[in-house]
Amino acid sequence: MSPAAVTESNDRTHARHLVRGRLLVFAAIILSALTLRAAVTSISPLFGRIGDELHFGSTVVGLVGMLPPAMFAVFGLLTPLIVKRIGLERAALVAMLATTGGMATRAFAPGTGSLLALSALALAGMGIGNVVLPPLVKRYFSDRLAVVSTLYICAMQISTMVPPLVAVPVAEAYGWRFSIGMWAVVGVAAAVPWLGVVLSRRERDGREAASAVAVQEHSEGKIWRSSLAWGMVGMFAMTSFITYSMLTWLPTILTDSGISEAFAGASVAAFGGMGLISSLAAPSLCARLRNPYGLVIAAAVFYLIGFAGLYFSPTAGTVLWVCLIGLGTMTFPMSLTLINLRTRTHAGSSALSGFTQGLGYVVSATGPLSFGLLHTLSGGWGVPMLLLTGCVAVLLVGGYLCCRPRMLEDTW
Repeated sequence: MSPAAVTESNDRTHARHLVRGRLLVFAAIILSALTLRAAVTSISPLFGRIGDELHFGSTVVGLVGMLPPAMFAVFGLLTPLIVKRIGLERAALVAMLATTGGMATRAFAPGTGSLLALSALALAGMGIGNVVLPPLVKRYFSDRLAVVSTLYICAMQISTMVPPLVAVPVAEAYGWRFSIGMWAVVGVAAAVPWLGVVLSRRERDGREAASAVAVQEHSEGKIWRSSLAWGMVGMFAMTSFITYSMLTWLPTILTDSGISEAFAGASVAAFGGMGLISSLAAPSLCARLRNPYGLVIAAAVFYLIGFAGLYFSPTAGTVLWVCLIGLGTMTFPMSLTLINLRTRTHAGSSALSGFTQGLGYVVSATGPLSFGLLHTLSGGWGVPMLLLTGCVAVLLVGGYLCCRPRMLEDTW
C-alpha cells in the first residue's frame, strides 16, 4: 500500500473515531441534562403528601425549596476546583453518580432530616452537572454551539416539565416514594456513556491537564474584574431567583385560591413547558443576534404581566399568567448560551460557568425562603410579588451588561 493510501486510511479511521466519540459525548450530555431538574420538580407537587407522612410544615417546605439553589451555589463555586483536579469528563461522571444515588435513596428516607440530606446529595451532583455541561459543549461541539446548546437546554426544560406533570398521578397509583425515586433510572442512563467517555480519554487527559490548569487559573484570577461576568451573574441570579420561587410556591398560591392540587401540579408543568418553548428559540437567536438584549426586554414584559395577573386574578386566566411567567425564563437558556458565545476557549467557558452559576445560585438560594417569609409576615401574596418585580429590574441591568458584543477575555 502506498504512503498516500496509508495516510488516507489513517485519516478515515481517525474521522470514524472522532464521530463515534462525539456521538457518545452528545448522548451523555443530553441524558445528563434530563436529570438536572428532576430531583427538584418531582417533589414540589407532593409536599402536602410527604409532609403529612413525615410530619413537617411550611417552614420545611421553604427549606426544601431553598436547598436546590443553595447546593447549586456551593457546587457552582467548587466545580472549577473539581474540574482542575479530575477533568471535565470525570466531573460529569461524578455528577451523574451523585445525582443517581441521591434520587434513589431519598425515596426510602425515614424522616425529614434524611430526606433533606439525600436530596442534598442528588442536588450536589446536579450542581456539578450544571457547571460542566456548557464547557463540555464548547470542547466537543464548538462548530455546533447553537444547535447542541438548544438540544441540551431543551432536555433540561423537559426535566422541569415532565416530573411535576406525572408526580401526583404516579403518587396516587404507587405512592410518593416511588414517584420521586423513579427518576434515578435516568441518572443511571446518563452515567453509562460518561463512563465510556472517561475510559476512552485516559491517555489524552494526562497530556491536556497541565495546559488546561494553567489557562483556567489565569481565567479564574481575572474574572472578578469583568463587568460582563457580573452582568451574567445578575441575569442568571434573578432568573433563578424567580424560577425557584415559582417552582416552590406556585402550587401553594394556586391551591390557596381554590384551585385543585392536580391542576396546580399541571400548572407547574405548564410553567416548565413554556421554558421548553423558549429554549427552542433563545440559543439560536443569541447566536444570530449581535446584541440579544431585546430578548431580555421581552422576558421582563412577560414576567411583569404574569405576576400582575397571578396576583389580581389567580383563578381567571391562570394558564395565561403561568405561561407568561414561564416564557420570561428565556433568560435562563440565554445565560447558558452566552457562557459559550462570550468566551474564546472551553477553559474560559468553565471559569465563566462556575462564576455565573456559583454566585448566581448564592443569590437565588434565598428566593423560596424569602418569598415564603414575606408571605407569612404580610399575610398575602402581594409583597412577595413585589419582590419578584424588583428582581426584574436587576435582570434588565445584568442583561444589558452581558448581552453587549464582547468577549470575556477582553473585559478584564
